Amino acid sequence: MEDLLGLLRIHMQRGINLAVRDLRSSDPYVVIKMGRQKLKTRVVRKNINPEWNEDLTLSITDPSLPIKLAVYDKDTFSLDDKMGDAEFDIRPFLEAVKMRVGNLPDGTIITTVKPSRDNCLAEESSIIYTNGKVVQNMFLRLRNVETGEVELQLQWINIPGSRHMQV
Repeated sequence: MEDLLGLLRIHMQRGINLAVRDLRSSDPYVVIKMGRQKLKTRVVRKNINPEWNEDLTLSITDPSLPIKLAVYDKDTFSLDDKMGDAEFDIRPFLEAVKMRVGNLPDGTIITTVKPSRDNCLAEESSIIYTNGKVVQNMFLRLRNVETGEVELQLQWINIPGSRHMQV
């Protein structure tokens, strides 16, 4: 617990144009991993544009570790099919959180992260001050698959007594 910086809430919004892995559709769910932590969304049946609208929370001790995300198709009688993967770096987001921005107008863009070969961003990602919080919206292009993106939002949660990341 003494190494805990805080919590990262990942709001898994939706999947967009995901790959078909069953006859005409898929039953997608997302697995998020960071270090030894592993979290999973619910399965959305028969939908290649699923709306998860689910919050998953990671304990952050080492912000240099990438967050890895994989989308799977739930199968009943065989192993689940992989529907692509992505990863992202939370360091730019944490730098914005550490700025301790306060009393900014709602919707102020603190910084943006551009798509590059080093990330899976499908488009520019803004880190924004909204409703008294710093959030980052992301569209991630899935790798190792013919099609698909996922939309998510990051939000930082302070833990009283955690080291260095007080906002």
